[in-house]
Amino acid sequence: MRKPLAALLAGLTALAAVPLAQAQGQATVPGRSTLTVVASLSTGWVRNFNPFNETTRLHSTRDFVYEPLVVFNTQQGGRPEYRLATAYDFSDDLRTLTFTLRPGVKWSDGQPFTAADVAFTFDLLRRNRALDSFDLSERIAAVETPDPLTVVFRLRKVNANMAYEIVRVPIVAKHVWSKVANPVSFTNDIPVGTGPMTEVARFTSQLYVQCRNPHYWDAGNLKVDCMSFPQLSTNDQLLTAAAAGKVDWFGAFIPDIERTYVAADPAHHRYWFPPGGTVSVNINLDSPTAGNRAAFRDVKFRRAVSMAVDRRAIVDIAGYGYPVVNEYASGLGRTYHEWVNQEAERSFGRFAKFDQAAARALLAESGYRDMDGDGFVDNPDGTPIRFTILAPNGWTDWVNTTQLVAEGLNAIGIDARVSTPEPAAWTQKLITGDYDMAINGLLAGETPHRSFDSGFHSRFVGKTRWASTRFVDPGLDAALDAFTATIDPAAQRKAMDTVQMILAANMPTVPLFSNPVWYEYNTSRFKGWFNADNPRGKPDVFDGTPERLLHLLSLEPVRPGDS
Repeated sequence: MRKPLAALLAGLTALAAVPLAQAQGQATVPGRSTLTVVASLSTGWVRNFNPFNETTRLHSTRDFVYEPLVVFNTQQGGRPEYRLATAYDFSDDLRTLTFTLRPGVKWSDGQPFTAADVAFTFDLLRRNRALDSFDLSERIAAVETPDPLTVVFRLRKVNANMAYEIVRVPIVAKHVWSKVANPVSFTNDIPVGTGPMTEVARFTSQLYVQCRNPHYWDAGNLKVDCMSFPQLSTNDQLLTAAAAGKVDWFGAFIPDIERTYVAADPAHHRYWFPPGGTVSVNINLDSPTAGNRAAFRDVKFRRAVSMAVDRRAIVDIAGYGYPVVNEYASGLGRTYHEWVNQEAERSFGRFAKFDQAAARALLAESGYRDMDGDGFVDNPDGTPIRFTILAPNGWTDWVNTTQLVAEGLNAIGIDARVSTPEPAAWTQKLITGDYDMAINGLLAGETPHRSFDSGFHSRFVGKTRWASTRFVDPGLDAALDAFTATIDPAAQRKAMDTVQMILAANMPTVPLFSNPVWYEYNTSRFKGWFNADNPRGKPDVFDGTPERLLHLLSLEPVRPGDS
């Protein structure tokens, strides 16, 4: 579905008057401020602005094309920053959640944005479950629109986190998407959105440019005219471009960043790495290979894998000291230490610490031994154990981390190797379960609930890359649900203790480290950047960080005479 020709021409009139100029790997629109951004690595851009597509959508789609109702600012304790909505309110029984919408908002084709668009979007998810990656259809009984600026969500059961989850859904235009025959495969190549950057001024497989929405409701705070997204496939390519001053905003692991990036332009090259979420090795309990599946379903084998991993070496060598070692039995991580279940740590903490002698002993005690003389252990029934650990190609720190994990497993007699598929293929394999082990990260949130819920609740299995272990436990589901069934802090603490105990006892993932929030920026062309002195919000530009919208709105071009 495309915009009506008149609306499309109106939105691109200013751009049509001037050609795009490309110099030194940057695309710019003459006379317009252009922010060069790397929000993801790719071997070639595919024009897909479908905000519901979890594998191939462009990472500039959400937030920049489709503005959220509310941004809950995790850097500010979850403070609501109202966008398409101006307020939300729970009923006393926590079964009804009402959003009040902002008046006067228009879609980028000039049509009014109303409650009907919100209701249509959630009905779209209900009718097309493949689009519902947050599994909200099972938890929302009805969506009502008593007037054009009010949306009422009737919940099937109490869920104190529903406001956080509802606002993660991109709201699409009813007058566009109601005419789409197959919204699952729809590529939405000329998007109609409410966000600040909706107009696709140029698109090639090597570079594309999004420019400002001609009807953006918050235009007074938008000082950037266009965003340019060059195609780069590896961290090394990104570093080369960034060190040469060709990139304004990006996030990446950079070895020895002071020497390789900052020193290239000490006056303008900056970085800030606030703490982020947990990175682990996911173990697929439904491995497609029978021998691997038998081993992976044995908690003693999983514990041996964990003890074989030298987390300190990974942080120091693969991570150049930037991450923080994660030796929490549940994988909780330093970010959420105030929630730690000390009993779980006392009972199972030893399995999250490096001890290769203990790992070998545990394998031997459990009947794992080399039965065919190839130097690697087999299952007690003699079936072989041989697998690869997936790491996304180009993610240098994760690839190096995975190599060190494999070396640790080899050292205790486990035949593990590394495979580096393209990021999209890695994501797809995690979602479908077509893998053995893989490095993966957990989402961060206002509390540890989002990390554990998105990573381990059974309702997400087969829908997102985070819930990829295929570890399903009714007690875990119940504890995660109990956390959101109340706003009582003591009850939530009890539920989170149960979550940690179950995960620590079963170890479906091997926690490695708490990943930094990777964020680098160049101050030569734009000012207003988030940093340690201006911690306005989570600063990275990755998909899944709605605060990046606030960040964009804080930026403005550097003018002559600016200090």
